[in-house]
Amino acid sequence: MDQKNSKIAVLIMAAGESSRMPTIKQLLPWGKTTLLGNAVDNAKKSKAQEVFVVLGAFADEIQSKTNTNGATFLINKEWKLGLGNSIAFAVKHIMNTAIPFEGVLLMLADQPLIDRAYLDELIETFKNRTKNIVATRYAKREGVPAVFGVEYFQGLAGLKGDFGAKDIIDNHQDTVISVSPHGKEIDVDTQENYNALKDAFSK
Repeated sequence: MDQKNSKIAVLIMAAGESSRMPTIKQLLPWGKTTLLGNAVDNAKKSKAQEVFVVLGAFADEIQSKTNTNGATFLINKEWKLGLGNSIAFAVKHIMNTAIPFEGVLLMLADQPLIDRAYLDELIETFKNRTKNIVATRYAKREGVPAVFGVEYFQGLAGLKGDFGAKDIIDNHQDTVISVSPHGKEIDVDTQENYNALKDAFSK
């Protein structure tokens, strides 16, 4: 699939303040870049057409220290209202662009093992879909990274508070295709698990 014909917009959710971390989580070192920089790099290398980074807390500092590589920053000034609010803010922006996107791929900045190959697997599965949500399979649920077809844009744009994309996935189980991440779904919540993950995987 040609990259420019994928009609998928990646939304990297990086607006939170990471209250359980002693520093700005998005800027923690990962390889030759940062957690956020790593997410941007993989998204830009994927078959998605456009990449957007949703910022909120510490937006100025994060923006000044992150090489976007052509990604677009979206600054949500109401980020304190929760993840759902930030998703809604970003999807409303997508809906108002001139590009007729067929889907949005929601991903987080704090899952550093999510790589280009996995993002492309989600996109390819969506391209060949029989259903209109392609989500990552966890032990007892499905979640992000996930691709949502255009018919779910209004629902995503209506999210509020901390009610994120998981609620839309849970409420539309008959339209979900789940994909195994093979252990790549590990996220960074605390300094301790960041240290352990970095020691094990970061090069």
